[in-house]
Amino acid sequence: MSKKKIGEVILDVNNISLRFGGVKALSDISFNVREHEIRAIIGPNGAGKSSMLNCINGVYKPQEGSITFRGQTFKHMNSRQVAELGVARTFQNLALFKGMSVIDNLMTGRNLRIKSNLLLQALRWGPAEREETEHREKVEHIIDFLEIQAHRKTPVGQLPYGLQKRVDLGRALAMEPKVLLLDEPMAGMNVEEKQDMCRFVLDVNDEFGTTIVLIEHDMSVVMDISDRVVVLDYGKKIGDGSPGEVRANPDVISAYLGTSH
Repeated sequence: MSKKKIGEVILDVNNISLRFGGVKALSDISFNVREHEIRAIIGPNGAGKSSMLNCINGVYKPQEGSITFRGQTFKHMNSRQVAELGVARTFQNLALFKGMSVIDNLMTGRNLRIKSNLLLQALRWGPAEREETEHREKVEHIIDFLEIQAHRKTPVGQLPYGLQKRVDLGRALAMEPKVLLLDEPMAGMNVEEKQDMCRFVLDVNDEFGTTIVLIEHDMSVVMDISDRVVVLDYGKKIGDGSPGEVRANPDVISAYLGTSH
């Protein structure tokens, strides 16, 4: 990997605790994300990884703690407000519009950026027409970048799973996020599809300069592409550091191997 320039802290998670009824999903979790890094969140099943992403992007409202994004601290924000600040997300279970074409799915990612009113959009008149042309150009660029030109007009539901995951990534990129949250982008993929997705994640980080927060089960992938790794187990943080530091951490080793010290 070429040496890239990691910037200041862009996202700061402070003492987040999340409960569902009497069950603690997250207990006093703190970590930060620096601009332009790939920051992985790992841990066994049920560790609280997806719950953590849901707190960051406003789906869950933690009972304690706060999140600071680009200098703005918030306890509770809804997912639309978080998206408007510049945080996009892909989902573990694909949330694509299966009957719509690839290009139309990507255009839905531009919704936050559309400024003209609905009547002008419906009539495709004047400023709305110019704006749609600009949005389509951005989307075409993403289609080229993700090498899915051959499938532009194909209904997403007809594509193989690995390509659907790529479209999901494209739709998030269409929002032009500052921070991209990837929830198991390689789950259910074969080796070749994983290699492709790894390459795209690295290219998004490199070419678009996008900061990435990544949940992933495949440890070899995490260790290969991440700058720093935070480890959760049963809703608690048990490790945080470079891939090498985390790999050597006895708490992390025991959590993954299921052995006591």
